[in-house]
Formats: sequence, C-alpha cells, structure tokens
Amino acid sequence: MKAERAKKVEFIRTAEKLKAQLANIEKERNGHLYNRKSDFRVEYRLLEELEHSMTVSRKTEKAKILQQLLKIQNSVKRLQQQLKDVKPTPEFVDKIKEMMEEIENAINTFKEEQRQIYQQLLKEEKAAINELSLFERKVELWVLGSSTAEKVLKLPSARVTVDKTLENHLPKEVIEFERFLQRTGGRQGGWDDYDHQNFLKIRTKYRGRLSYMDEALEYLSGRTKEDIEQHDKWYQEFVILHERKKESIKKWKEKQQQEKERNLKEKEKSEKMLKERWLQHEEAQKQKAEERKRKQAAVEVWKKQHVVAFAMDQASQLKLEEKKQQECQSHVKLLLERNTLQKKVKEELEKLENEKREETEKEERKQIAAQEISKFQEHDLHKLELRVLQKHAKETEKQEEEKRLAKFREKVEIRVTRDRSRLNRPTKSWEERRQETTPAAAEPQLGVPQRAVPAWRGGL
Repeated sequence: MKAERAKKVEFIRTAEKLKAQLANIEKERNGHLYNRKSDFRVEYRLLEELEHSMTVSRKTEKAKILQQLLKIQNSVKRLQQQLKDVKPTPEFVDKIKEMMEEIENAINTFKEEQRQIYQQLLKEEKAAINELSLFERKVELWVLGSSTAEKVLKLPSARVTVDKTLENHLPKEVIEFERFLQRTGGRQGGWDDYDHQNFLKIRTKYRGRLSYMDEALEYLSGRTKEDIEQHDKWYQEFVILHERKKESIKKWKEKQQQEKERNLKEKEKSEKMLKERWLQHEEAQKQKAEERKRKQAAVEVWKKQHVVAFAMDQASQLKLEEKKQQECQSHVKLLLERNTLQKKVKEELEKLENEKREETEKEERKQIAAQEISKFQEHDLHKLELRVLQKHAKETEKQEEEKRLAKFREKVEIRVTRDRSRLNRPTKSWEERRQETTPAAAEPQLGVPQRAVPAWRGGL
C-alpha cells in the first residue's frame, strides 16, 4: 500500500511539473504566434488555424472521454444501488452478474481505446522527435558549413556551443571529424572548390604517389609545393577521419539495430508476460465463475431439498389432519416411508386403543340412547294417555251437548209445509209497501226521494 501511495504521489508531482512546463511553452509560443507586429504574421496565421483545429479536436476528445467515464460511473452507481437490496434469488444473481459483465466490458473497451490512442501518440511523438533531430542536425551542419576557421577562432563561445551540441548528440569519431573540418576550414581544407577538385583529380590519377607534385604545380597556379604537401597531409587525415566516421556511424546503426531488436525482444517478452498474466487472469475468472456456478448449483440443490422437505412436512401434517378428521376409517394410511417398525407398531397399538375407545363410546352412546328412548317412550305414553283422556272428555261433553240440544228441540219444534204457489205471489213485505205508498201519493214527500215508477209497472 505504501509503495502504491508513493507511486501515486510521484505520478501527481510529475504531472504537475509537466503541466507547468506545458503552460510556459504555450505562453512562449503564443508570444510569437499571436504577435501582430511580427514579420512572419502570414506564416504564423497557418499555425494559428492549426492550433485552433487541434484545440477543438482535444476538447471533442475530452468531452467524449468524460461521457464514457460518466456512463461507466452511472453503471457502477446502479450496481451499488442494486447491491444495497440483496435478494437471494437466481434472477437477482443473474442480473447482478450481467451488470458486472457490462461494466467490465465497458472498462476494458475504454482501456483498449485509450491504449491505442496512447500508442498512436507515442508513434507521432517519436516521429516528431526524429524530425526535430534531423532539422537540428541540418542547422548544425549548415552553421558549420557556412562558418570559416577564422570566424570560429574569433568566436570561441560559438565554437564551445557547437562542441557541446555535438558532444550531446554525436559519437566521438563524428565529433572529431566535425572538429577537424571546423579547425581546417571545412571539407575543402580552406581551398576553393576549383583548386580542390583539380587536386583530387591529379591525386586520383597518380593514386596518391608523390610523382603527381609536378603536374599539380602546373594545374594549381598560385599554389606552392608546401601548400600542396600540406593539403595532401590534410586530405590524408580527412580520409582517415572520414572512414572512422563511417565506421562509427555503421557501428552506431548496428548498435541501434541491436537495441531495437533488444527492445523488440523485451517488448515481446513483456507482451508475452502480459498475455500470460491475462491468461492467468482469465483462468482465475473462469475458476471463479465455475466456483460461483458450483455454489449456485449447491444452493439450488439445497433449496430443492428444503422445498421437498417442507412439502413432505406439509403432506405429513395434512395426512395427520385427515386421520384426525376421519373417525370412521378402519385402516390407517402410512404417512412416512422412513418411519421405523417401532413407530408402526406404536401406531397400530394406538389404533387398537382408539378402536376400543370408540367401541366403548359407541356402547355408552347406545346405552344412553336406550335410556333416552325409554324416557321418550314413557313421555309419549303419558302424552297418549292424556290425549285419550282429553278425547274421552270431549266426547262426553259432545254427547251431553247433543242431549241438551235434543231436549231443546223437543220443546221448540217447527213444522213447515211446502206451497209452490208462493213463488208467484207477492210477499207480505211487498204488499205492506204498496199499502204504504198508495195513500201517500198525493201528499208531499218528506222522506227520501225515490225514483218514479213507470206506468206499465203501476199495476204490478
């Protein structure tokens, strides 16, 4: 933990230092780039447009990265919310597993994209460094080619600066060769191009033998023998240093190639190690997944066993309840197959005892029923006797009533003869009414008004 914390602190310090350097470089660049009084304003305008486009692209890329990180953060928050309310169900476990896989895939995709971007940036940075080194080399060579030995002697500070630059960037043989050229007047040894080319032509013709001196004096007018000998010594040293330079450059290239191969091997080794670690990680993940599956299967088996046991308990309870409810059953069903013989014997004994108890209860109930029946019979017989007595009393009363009526009829006996002519004669009440209405016809009616009698019914 301490080592990781120290690495984090060191990384933060390095990032802050690089941020400060970037701010200084941007400030210095903006001073040259956005200076309106500069003589190279037209050229800098192109750089300004390039800077603007790169700024826009950086902002776009930053917004995209922030959006991806926000999406991952929201997924993690949703997972945390789900984990607060854990439910021991397979659906919940599958849902959590799916969410974790989505988050892991998103993180891996984001890392892979960033890794590719960083690799591309490293390649571009390396190419830019190579181009800058090439331009620096060209500028140094241009400075060395345009300066003369007299100017170099007059400007020691400049020579020291060039030497320091060469020492920092070039091999030892190359530095010696450049110093030799700087000290002796360049690649022509202080001569002009025409004299130096004639010298090389004559020397090549005689293959470096001293017999070329006379012909060289004829072609090189204005040059003495001592000048030619001195130039010859210079050329020999020039050739030796140039060969050393070529050899050193060759060795440097071989060394660079070896270093490149070594870097490639190290890179392959590191990739192999990363691959092995990744495979180990994948294997560990597979083992964890298998372990989770095994545990989940064990949990499912336990749940099924628990459900089966619970169902068996419920079934046994139902059967026991059915047994208690069914009093008239003659046989008792087997409730559990795993009960021992002792329990079965005990149940049979209990069954016999129950049957005996039921029989005794039945006998008791029969006795009680017989007693109750005898009581009911006595009660019914008593009621029947009362009814018979009541009936007999009623009959006697009825006979006495009939006797009384008979005696009364004997006293008041009415005998009526039949006269069929009475049907055609008016009744006495009608005759009395006619007698009452005839004399009172002339008198004013004081009674209740009645309807008039028609003429044709007057004599009826």
